[in-house]
Amino acid sequence: MKVKVLTLFPQMFSPMNESLMKTAQEKGILEFSTYDFRDFAINKHGHVDDYPYGGGAGMLLRPEPIVECLESLSLNDKTPIILVDPIGKPFTQSMAQEWATKEELVFICGHYEGFDERIRSYVTEEVSLGDYVLTNGELPTMVMIDATVRLIPEVVGNAESIVSESFQDHLLEYPQYTRPQNFRGQEVPDVLLSGHHERIDQWRKKESFKRTAKRRPDILTNRSLSIEEEQWLEEFNNSTQI
Repeated sequence: MKVKVLTLFPQMFSPMNESLMKTAQEKGILEFSTYDFRDFAINKHGHVDDYPYGGGAGMLLRPEPIVECLESLSLNDKTPIILVDPIGKPFTQSMAQEWATKEELVFICGHYEGFDERIRSYVTEEVSLGDYVLTNGELPTMVMIDATVRLIPEVVGNAESIVSESFQDHLLEYPQYTRPQNFRGQEVPDVLLSGHHERIDQWRKKESFKRTAKRRPDILTNRSLSIEEEQWLEEFNNSTQI
């Protein structure tokens, strides 16, 4: 996969040379590049922003530097061009799964007060990391890239670990334990020591559902519950333990 990022701060992407992202590049699975759209500034002073028409606080990114930088990349029509912007649709695991199937992704990092509206006509998606505002778009862009690239086959060493992660099945991950068996009076659940794989799998499914119902009930709002899950939900709602 090729990932290209339009940014005013290429140096902020040093984390892309660490951990799994570094491994993905070393394996040739990921080709990561940054493009400083200040190189396409409208004047010798490197200005890429200007005051908004009609007045108002802050400065807006002008269309010329970003659009001309995009055009210099010679992208094909199927390449998603993602504008990272607080007003975009919230980033989700499903979005990462979809992006992970692409051959190429382009991200545009915002800064200042926002974008000239005409820039939006050159993008395919507008995405936000969440309902809050950060200083610039570099940090959320790195989060989205990491969440996406790690889903590409062979990036994560143990593919099975991805299957059981939070949000993969639209549920939070079940509780997990390692040694010691007893830590300051807190015991590992007996079922995990039983060696009975069907019982362990069933326990994990139920605990995953229970944790989601307790901590993130909003996730279950649009979920089509199985008969078993409906029974669990009734059990949890009737219990003082949830």
